[in-house]
Amino acid sequence: MLHTVDLVVIVAYLAATAWLGLRLAGRQKGLRDYFLGSRNLPWWAVCLSVVATETSALTVVGTPVMSFVGNISFLQVALGYLLGRVVVAFLMLPRYYDGEMVTAYAYLGKRFGPSTQTTAGVTFLITRLLADGVRVLAAAIPLKLILDGLGITTNYFTIIVVLAVVTIVYTFIGGIRAVVWVDVAQMLLYVLGGILAIVVISVQTGGGWLTEAADAGKLQMFVFSGDPISDPSSFVASLLGGAVFAMASHGADQLVVQRLLACRSKVEAQKALIWSGVVVFFQFAVFLAVGLALWGYYDQMTPDQLGLTRDDEIFPKFIVEGLPVGVSGLLLAAILAAAMSTLSSSLSALSSSTVTDVYAKLRRTPVTDAEGLRVGRWATIGWGLAFIAPAVFFQSDEGNIVVLALGIAGITYGGLLGAFVFGIVDKRATALDANVAFVAAVGVNLYFFVMEKYVTGEVWVAWQWYPLLGVITTFVVGGLLSLRHPARPAPVEAAEEVR
Repeated sequence: MLHTVDLVVIVAYLAATAWLGLRLAGRQKGLRDYFLGSRNLPWWAVCLSVVATETSALTVVGTPVMSFVGNISFLQVALGYLLGRVVVAFLMLPRYYDGEMVTAYAYLGKRFGPSTQTTAGVTFLITRLLADGVRVLAAAIPLKLILDGLGITTNYFTIIVVLAVVTIVYTFIGGIRAVVWVDVAQMLLYVLGGILAIVVISVQTGGGWLTEAADAGKLQMFVFSGDPISDPSSFVASLLGGAVFAMASHGADQLVVQRLLACRSKVEAQKALIWSGVVVFFQFAVFLAVGLALWGYYDQMTPDQLGLTRDDEIFPKFIVEGLPVGVSGLLLAAILAAAMSTLSSSLSALSSSTVTDVYAKLRRTPVTDAEGLRVGRWATIGWGLAFIAPAVFFQSDEGNIVVLALGIAGITYGGLLGAFVFGIVDKRATALDANVAFVAAVGVNLYFFVMEKYVTGEVWVAWQWYPLLGVITTFVVGGLLSLRHPARPAPVEAAEEVR
């Protein structure tokens, strides 16, 4: 049962977080300030911000469930993520910093024309909206348990609306600089909270949970059995599929690319990206250990036996019931603030893509700096409110919230990465070829996602393979279409900058 002290800690901490973000943001003078932080952020801060952005509340709430009901094989994915980051760091990041492009969408615009850039940008906006709706839900889960613990009855819809509105505020004012520095503080705190939870459980149980987990086979990290195509826990799907997934998410997703572009140089961006893979592996290990500790703490009971409506409620339940007064409030506040900082990251990425990849391409005259800043801020408000619909829709989903969010993001990752590489490799391809290939790639992944999730209930293709499936579809469809044209050198143009 939460105490008044916990509620005071939560309110005070959230207020301090918002103040910190606005205080460190400074005055936003133009698009370069608002979307790129004037490219003057230290690499280690960007590194931690990348980690917080791609995981945050999803990791804190969803990862412990994986080891609670299974084992620690999710670490295989972390190894794949690290491998994919290395490829992006040395093959794709140099293009951003050599002036050839600012985002994958801007490159597509230079290579194929504005129609391809707008197509990719709009598709990214829609998919990011759906995936981040799940992130809003991830933040609402612990908050609902907090309120239930205080005897306040509410529903997910009300909580989601409040979270969306609060998140809009400091993103609207502070831009990317506020987002990055808040990410740093929150990531350090919620990882520390995970370690603290392990310590508390170990003290209360005598530390026997680790031995019990080993005896039950829950410390298995590598899974060489199972179908490498349909089994998400298999080694091949996790390592190779995870590597391609990371290449797409960290090389073609504006959510992450925007942070890397805020570094002071290409070398610092490469360091930030590669070290973020190491930090992600450590972070996954911490919260998988939390799941094992909770499994021992609750005497190996299942979530259903504990009376939970969602598996993802297991760690928030312990935070509310098992941690000392004040500590539980602090950890819950860290989860909420981390979730909102991640959502603010998404808002910043969505608004920047709206301005540069859609709004600017639909206008016949260039967008002025003042006009772009104004449109970007209004887009921040619009996307923040739009998060509410998918968050409410996905609350009825009973699967793991981490896998759900990654699966949704994977629908477009393959098309984005495929179009990017396709534009470099295939000299014959035209805008029509690229557009058709991109739409086909998204359509194939969307078909598998909908059929597996809402029709058959059976996994045909593991979520890690979605990006690779999209890349293959892009090359097959686009390559066949490009055979209609004679070979010609691809145009080399300097990409537009956010000024």
